[in-house]
Amino acid sequence: MAVDYAVIVVYLAGMLAMGWWGMRRARSKSEFLVAGRRLGPAMYSGTMAAIVLGGASTIGGVGLGYQYGLSGAWMVFTIGLGLLALSVFFSARIARLKVYTVSEMLDLRYGGGRAGIVSGVVMWAYTLMLAVTSTIAYATIFDVLFDMNRTVAIVLGGSIVVAYSTLGGMWSITLTDMVQFVVKTIGVLLLLLPIAVVKAGGFSEMKAQLPTEYFDPLGIGGETIFTYVLIYTFGMLIGQDIWQRVFTARGDRTAKWGGTVAGAYCLAYALAGAVIGTAAKVLYPELGSPDDAFATIVKDELPVGVRGLVLAAALAAVMSTSSGALIACATVANNDIWSRLRGLGKAPAENADDHDEVQGNRLFILIMGLAVICTAIAIDNVVEALTVAYNLLVGGLLVPILGGLVWKRGTVYGALSSVVVGGLAVIVLMATYGILANEPVYYGLLASLAAYLVVSLATPATDAAVLTAWRERLAGRSSELASEPAPVSQ
Repeated sequence: MAVDYAVIVVYLAGMLAMGWWGMRRARSKSEFLVAGRRLGPAMYSGTMAAIVLGGASTIGGVGLGYQYGLSGAWMVFTIGLGLLALSVFFSARIARLKVYTVSEMLDLRYGGGRAGIVSGVVMWAYTLMLAVTSTIAYATIFDVLFDMNRTVAIVLGGSIVVAYSTLGGMWSITLTDMVQFVVKTIGVLLLLLPIAVVKAGGFSEMKAQLPTEYFDPLGIGGETIFTYVLIYTFGMLIGQDIWQRVFTARGDRTAKWGGTVAGAYCLAYALAGAVIGTAAKVLYPELGSPDDAFATIVKDELPVGVRGLVLAAALAAVMSTSSGALIACATVANNDIWSRLRGLGKAPAENADDHDEVQGNRLFILIMGLAVICTAIAIDNVVEALTVAYNLLVGGLLVPILGGLVWKRGTVYGALSSVVVGGLAVIVLMATYGILANEPVYYGLLASLAAYLVVSLATPATDAAVLTAWRERLAGRSSELASEPAPVSQ
């Protein structure tokens, strides 16, 4: 195991070194929060794939493959579909807005700050819980590596992510995510996948050993697939953690085609996880929990050195999602909540003198990071925490965000009603049916849509000047956006 330990230690040290290097580049608010809006196709694709494929997609995806076979790919597959839909249909318009948060987009579309601050609170809760669930996953990985206490593992892994995120903001996260993308690709797709299949005797032996439903692409069930689409596909369209990566693209084409490549990569990753899990079912048919499949097959079947690299890949998956959620959480907390409460919630120009704002955002990342670590230590049920986060996101924010992008008759009162009614409906229904039930997100989304349509049609249309400014911003013609940094050469 000494070689495996060395691989992990070198990897973790490299993450901290990149955080320090990123600090030298993050000298303005734009550089710190969105990497200067100048990532080219290669870096954009790699970092976008890294953030959406976290511990749930890696460890959880293998676990679903262990439990359901090839149809276990559907959870990660729907994440890929959501990223493809975002990239093809919305990313170019989103990138042209030149904002920092989803709530700022709502302010631009509907006018004023009323919709923005309410949506900011919901988005903050979502990003916080997303960061928490990612941080909890450190316990699984460090337990395999060092037989480490759960609390110590969470503090160790969380502290490293907080450190490099606080130092360099999005530049540090971009650099580390690019390395994490490469590590995941090598560790999971190029090493663990073929080794697992060979150890299981090949596909013919897997088919002979397992029931036929393990190879049914719809074996997980139509209702489950529909729920995955509703939560994860739609969640990809509106999450602050995803939009903040879209804001890093240096142009429309980068956002569209770079995101499309990342989405296609997610589809391949989904299938790989399901196949690895299926192979683990052949090798270890009586595991206590499907989520133990990843750690078990890595620990028992991989040679020294390779095992360390694959565990580094799992660590990379967790860190990429954790850091992305953390900076999103801090950005929303500072820009959408704290600044507005202080009366400073106006969307700043890109060419503002915002050097001091870097320190403010850096402080918020540190504060939110400590909150994430403490919450992760206190929470035991990862699935329930993640379900609450996505139910609130989709039930409360999907309709006003997409409605604002595609329906000009939507109003600020319709958006506010949609957020409040949808969010409250989700909370009440989770208390009634249970957190893991499907009904909260189904009925919450319908309630949100009904409130948006009825209230928008019953209230005066959005002021023409607001809509004109919105269309100009979508087209990238706003005079506020004249000053942009030069793109990074790839």
